Amino acid sequence: MKKTSFIFAAMLTVASAHADEGMWTLYDLPQAAFEQMQAEGFVLPYADLYQSDNAIKNCVVNFSGYCSGVVVSPDGLVFTNHHCGFEAIRSHSTVEHDYMLNGFYAKTYEEELPNENMFVSFMIEQKDVTDYLDKKGINKILPTQQRHFLDSIENVMSKEVKEKDSTLRLEIKPYFEGNKYYATTYRDFTDLRLVFTIPKSMGKFGGETDNWMWPRQTCDYSVFRIYADPKTNGPAKYSKDNVPYKAKHWAPVSLNGYKEGDFAMTIGYLGSTNRYLPSYGIRERRDAQNAPRAQVRGVKQEVMLRHMRADEAVRIKYDTKYAQSSNYWKNSIGMNKCIDSTGLIQQKADFEKRIRKYQDETGFLKGKLDFDLMKSLYDKRLVLMRNYMLLRETFVRSNELADRALKVHNGMEVKGSKEKLSKQYVEFEDNSDTWDEALDKEVYAVLLKNFREQADADYLPEFFNTIDRSFGGDYNKYVETLWKNSMLMKKGAKIFINKKSFMKDLGVKMGFDITEKINDMMVALQDINDSIQLQERYLCDAKVRMEMDQPHYSDANFTMRLSYGQVGGYDLAGKPSGYYTTAESIVEKMKKSDQNFEYFAEPVMHELMGAKDFGKYADKETGTMQLCFLTNNDITGGNSGSPMFNGKGELIGLAFDGNWDSLSGDIFFDKKLARCIGVDIRYVLYLMDKWGHADRLINEIGAR
Repeated sequence: MKKTSFIFAAMLTVASAHADEGMWTLYDLPQAAFEQMQAEGFVLPYADLYQSDNAIKNCVVNFSGYCSGVVVSPDGLVFTNHHCGFEAIRSHSTVEHDYMLNGFYAKTYEEELPNENMFVSFMIEQKDVTDYLDKKGINKILPTQQRHFLDSIENVMSKEVKEKDSTLRLEIKPYFEGNKYYATTYRDFTDLRLVFTIPKSMGKFGGETDNWMWPRQTCDYSVFRIYADPKTNGPAKYSKDNVPYKAKHWAPVSLNGYKEGDFAMTIGYLGSTNRYLPSYGIRERRDAQNAPRAQVRGVKQEVMLRHMRADEAVRIKYDTKYAQSSNYWKNSIGMNKCIDSTGLIQQKADFEKRIRKYQDETGFLKGKLDFDLMKSLYDKRLVLMRNYMLLRETFVRSNELADRALKVHNGMEVKGSKEKLSKQYVEFEDNSDTWDEALDKEVYAVLLKNFREQADADYLPEFFNTIDRSFGGDYNKYVETLWKNSMLMKKGAKIFINKKSFMKDLGVKMGFDITEKINDMMVALQDINDSIQLQERYLCDAKVRMEMDQPHYSDANFTMRLSYGQVGGYDLAGKPSGYYTTAESIVEKMKKSDQNFEYFAEPVMHELMGAKDFGKYADKETGTMQLCFLTNNDITGGNSGSPMFNGKGELIGLAFDGNWDSLSGDIFFDKKLARCIGVDIRYVLYLMDKWGHADRLINEIGAR
């Protein structure tokens, strides 16, 4: 590790950087990257990114563990994407009060709506603990054992942090494929309330038609507020006595817009990337992960969409589920097309030849990094991974019955007598407001048939034999019988887990068979995963060592990252794409709603977007109402809701999507074509003002 530590210390002091590519940690941002930011138009001092009391990091939040957000007022107002607030909006919606469809505005603090299981996290501090963990022996144990090891260290360090401040938590994560480790301290606020959302017609304008596409006109935002303990201004469980959080720092909101070539920066909690993945791993991603995921979800979504269009109550129940499913369905399709169109596998193979040559010349990691071994390991895992993905996509979070069948075998709370095992039972809470029987039945029958057709015979759970023997291969009949007879779907049923009748239940037996098959496959995968992870760690170390004259960034891992670049377009089908869209373009699409329902918008939206004068929200140079814009910032999943800043650290938009050519971003950043799509903050404020008449929020934000 001493050699590795030297490598990473050296790379932070180099004099040149790759502009625009990179998911940089803020606390140790390489000086070369910062100097490049300055050259492109960033004017704030280095300390204002991470170190100072007014550091930008202090206003950026992790939004509920899957998105990002930004504090925009002294009273804890938070902007994030509409699709990030989707579930909160849906959970408050009914047929009578459909906030998802019609929007919502809390005119007073008292009307702001609390949300279960939602939170925002502020990053307080980050530090390098690589040397500490190295001394503790982390590199002497297998990758599968390291998580347990880290948990134990994490617990000790968390206790020390909490002794100083009980509102803090700490987590340790690997960086650079496990060559470095950082400990990050957070403060979580769990009283988060919905304040404002526009109608779905605008918040999700274009739907799946426009998802991952340019040009875009989607006004993808929602507004929440952080509430705090009235005595301490710190985190507190929901209480009617809690008060709006008094923010120590918030992002200034700018109405000055942007022009082509202007500096742009995103900061957010990026999900995960695999930029150091070898050529063999990219082949696996394409053929064994993306392809089966897209295939299964495509089958499922066709059924879901048909039922959702037929019944408004069903649509409300499944809006979030469909959006989550379809997002990564399209992502998988797009990523595979990008892999093939860029020749990425061959690009990686050629680079690996360079590393082999470097290894031969220097002897670095000789006897450790073994490309032939890596290839054989990936070859061994390919078929197994494909079938594992088919299995998970078919049975895990795909429908209510399969969910319950798995949960009954996996950690449900056991109730009843502690002395008499025969009296112990589990029961499911009534969640009938989240699913529809007819939809779920058809989805499951279709998925079962599809799994039989797509999976290799060795990977079929045992209950498929029951379908053949007892139901003549009729999947609909099997599913109907499950719903009719299984205790899993009976409201208020007590399922006695220690009685003989437990495993005779058709649904329980099905869940057992699926669980058994999943566990068998996970064990088989893990036998290979440890060896692959070790090789990938060596590969990352070799790349960094070979390119010591360049700074390197670690793969995204759900921690705060910064990316920088410029506002600007790209070549789209051989023509300039343009770098922003206008109100006129959304009106044109709205007029085509009879051809595509995803372009529907209420008459009031036609009127607002067709206005002759947009007042202070119009661009000062073009005079137009600008809706969405492009930058070449390096983004990925988790960036949704990330604030987009200009060179002064002022908020100009919210990142909400990438273009089609960015879909390879998990494994490869296409500098020429990949773009981040943001919603213009002026568009956001315009609809808050003119549609929502949210004067108190507009005044609170104080945009200039």
